[in-house]
Amino acid sequence: MPATDLALTTGEHVPEPEPADRPGHARHLLRGLLRNPWLVLSVIWVGLVVVAAVEPSLFAPGDPLEVDTGARLQAPSLGHPFGTDRLGRDLFDETVHGTGRTLPAAALATAVGLGAGALLGLLAGFLRGIADLVIMRLVDVLLSIPGLLLALMLVAVLGKGDTADVGLAIGVAAIASTARVTRAEVLRVSASGFVEAARTGGARRTRVLLRHVLPNSMGPVWALTLLLFGEAVLGVTTLSFLGFGAQPPTPEWGSLVSSGRDFLGGAWWLSILPGTVVALTVLAANRVSRAFEDEGTGR
Repeated sequence: MPATDLALTTGEHVPEPEPADRPGHARHLLRGLLRNPWLVLSVIWVGLVVVAAVEPSLFAPGDPLEVDTGARLQAPSLGHPFGTDRLGRDLFDETVHGTGRTLPAAALATAVGLGAGALLGLLAGFLRGIADLVIMRLVDVLLSIPGLLLALMLVAVLGKGDTADVGLAIGVAAIASTARVTRAEVLRVSASGFVEAARTGGARRTRVLLRHVLPNSMGPVWALTLLLFGEAVLGVTTLSFLGFGAQPPTPEWGSLVSSGRDFLGGAWWLSILPGTVVALTVLAANRVSRAFEDEGTGR
């Protein structure tokens, strides 16, 4: 029997594992980052979008709702990088300020999906028995309904006109996938030798859960964060495009894309440029998420 397991079974003190070499780990991550220019660009883009959501005036000091009928439907130029809309409003200003609506809703969706999903998966995998059966049947029900359809149903019940309701609806739709991933990890960790040794040594279930199972099960779940965030951005934008979420003239990415669809023939920039920002944000978030996943699996 390994020394650690023997000490646990005999009640002796088990020394804490030595902390990982954080500086060396950070240098390894930095070298991997510099070797991948697309990952560098993705990190930069995600950072810029987050900053724009927190302080949009840094990039667009103008008023996004300022109307200038003399500048209606102007093509992109140095004065108006994204052109102007049908009321002469600067589309770049609207897109930047719309970040402050779309990203908080996506962040709320990510928090709800990760938090509730991880809790359900943790309880199902650790308690097992009837609790596992009930929770996973609930997860199966959620998985049987397409995510966007479930979000539409929820936001219709909650009402429209509030990005928080949209974020909550998208988050509930993301619970099932997170719960499945968490449960699988909890089952894997629970079968490990150090968990069995802790149980044999008389450790309470709460201590085993919080000290051993939970910390060692969250790695793949945290790797899902940016992936879920990217999906949430796309989901929030989609619901906003369909008329849910913040209502005009409040700028929001989905509503900007929607308002420009009637002008695609002559003013393509009204939908294409905000839509490009959405696509780049989702792709960048997915790329960074994949980098974290590869780092966690050693690939």
